[in-house]
Amino acid sequence: MSGRMTLKTLGNSDIKISPIGLGCMGLSEFYGQPISEKQGCELILHALDQGVNFFDTADMYGGGHNEKLLAKALNTRREEAVIATKFGIVRENGEYARTISGKPEYVRKSCHESLRRLETDYIDLYYIHRVDKNTPIEETISEMSRLMEEGKIRAIGISEASAETIRRAHAVHPLSALQSEYSMLTRDPETEILDLTNGLGISFVPYSPICRGLLSNWKPSEDKSDFRNMLPRFQGEAYDSNKTIADSLARIAEDKGCTLAQLSLAWVCAQGENIVPIPGTTKIKNLDSNIEATQVNLSNDDLTAIETILTANTVQGNRYTDEGMKGVNI
Repeated sequence: MSGRMTLKTLGNSDIKISPIGLGCMGLSEFYGQPISEKQGCELILHALDQGVNFFDTADMYGGGHNEKLLAKALNTRREEAVIATKFGIVRENGEYARTISGKPEYVRKSCHESLRRLETDYIDLYYIHRVDKNTPIEETISEMSRLMEEGKIRAIGISEASAETIRRAHAVHPLSALQSEYSMLTRDPETEILDLTNGLGISFVPYSPICRGLLSNWKPSEDKSDFRNMLPRFQGEAYDSNKTIADSLARIAEDKGCTLAQLSLAWVCAQGENIVPIPGTTKIKNLDSNIEATQVNLSNDDLTAIETILTANTVQGNRYTDEGMKGVNI
């Protein structure tokens, strides 16, 4: 199955990654009651068996649980996987409130702790999860560069940064990846970020490319363990309006013979050769469907039809609460 996908080179590195990755966050928290550890390991290994080798985690997902889960799943197959993890969001376990830190001493401490949880000698791609406005980005990247010289990380990434910060960071050490939210309903990166990353040879890694399930079949509920239920975009009239846009896009997917989620992933991938989305899921059937999306080819007519719908409608509601926007676009 792995032969179906042609590997891509992670920007400014010699690391080869699958054209679609697996976002692992939901295996530990945020999207309702997590699946069992056994099921999580099975999902990760299934992804690897299907040719997906790019796994995205972070130190704060489940208070370290997510990294430990990856370590357990990849126990005997570490060399087959490209592990991306992140630091910079400081939370009390189980709490949504956070502070942001990019202080050099925190960078080093976080890296060592992630290496321990991941049970590995190196991290393939190490991101600053959010930008610390109180610490010059040059100081953060310089410490990451030192970790790279020591062989503890193989590539440097940044997440949800502004264009100016990306340029400053890249001047200190070439960045390999920028990770930001991007989908048909979250198009902020198109203003400047897509062209900038492409021009600098940086891979663009969209998270939530299916808009946290809005571009599939997820519906709001009373489940307080699913943080989507508190996001402005999924509240009341905003959700109803956004669902109407999704329903219009679903008709294009139906005509195309694919699911709306597959159309969403195909659309994201069509926006640039340097783009590698990392959809998350807890279900093997959805994982297989996401992988199959790499085989969906959108014609110019398809892209025009999608654009017509998107430009005629305005997405309602912010993508995060104010708390969740800390460290974003700085």
